[in-house]
Amino acid sequence: MKSILKALVVLIVLGAVAAAGGYVYWQSRLAAPLALDKPLLYQVPEGAGFNQVVDELGRRGVIADPWALKVLARAEPEKVPSPRVGEYRLTPDMDSRELVTLLGSNNVVTYPLTVPEGWTFAQMRRLLDSAAKLEHRTADMSDDEVMALINADKEHPEGWFFPDTYRYHLGMSDTDILRQAHRRMQRMLKAAWEDRDDALPFDSPYEALIMASLIERETGVPAERREIAGVFARRLEKGMRLQTDPTVIYGMGSRYDGNITRADLQEKTPYNTYVIEGLPPTPIAMPGKAALEAAVSPEEGNALYFVAKGDGSHHFSGSLREHNNAVNRFIRSERKDDAGSDD
Repeated sequence: MKSILKALVVLIVLGAVAAAGGYVYWQSRLAAPLALDKPLLYQVPEGAGFNQVVDELGRRGVIADPWALKVLARAEPEKVPSPRVGEYRLTPDMDSRELVTLLGSNNVVTYPLTVPEGWTFAQMRRLLDSAAKLEHRTADMSDDEVMALINADKEHPEGWFFPDTYRYHLGMSDTDILRQAHRRMQRMLKAAWEDRDDALPFDSPYEALIMASLIERETGVPAERREIAGVFARRLEKGMRLQTDPTVIYGMGSRYDGNITRADLQEKTPYNTYVIEGLPPTPIAMPGKAALEAAVSPEEGNALYFVAKGDGSHHFSGSLREHNNAVNRFIRSERKDDAGSDD
């Protein structure tokens, strides 16, 4: 009897030792780094379960012991989140536990999409259509259909999307970016309007948005935004036409080839501020934060005119005579130089 008890004790001890050894080996497999020599972009497909992902990574040689992760899912299910759809960056220093945590997180690979200040809605749409990894839901839609899709169908699209860098990940669509940009512009315009100066020559946030778009398109040097805003504000107050070239260009649409002729300046389009009174009917571009702030806080002064100096900055004048002299200095002399350089 004693011999039998001794044998049972020996078996129990051996079993315990084996179990302990197995546990240590299992833990060592979980702690082993992934079989990678460089980072790998891995995509969890729609509807993929934990075992399916583990098996695929095993077949691809990313993890050497898929069984260790399957045991983990059974032994410690609370530590094994379900994998989320998306792209993940796997690195050589990552172990299996870290892999499981990553694939169940929101730490997906994201991509930047930059909408520059002063771009039009048409340019933004072309950028969205060309963005890799982004679902293109609006590619074949009209502008009106796009605005209806984001519940902004009562608005003309131009100017209503804030220019900025947005980040997106696999599974997002162009409508996600458009909604973000639209909400951001609404917030930025609201904040600017609430901090506006008294006695502006316009009465609504939308008119401020229009004014900001003109400022954005005319400004080559950021420090001049408020000064340009001041010129536009004073011209409106005096009943003078704004006479800004970007509105002519916008009104020409696809006909614009890089040049504006005298006939273009005289053409009566809804946007040509050499012909129409006051502001154009809609924005002509997407203004940034600084242009919005300049529109509602124009710089004081007496300048009523400005002309480009050729280096991105402008010369500001308080009288037509001074302005004409500046035009002769900066525009006509430049044309002569260009003509001379062709000889």
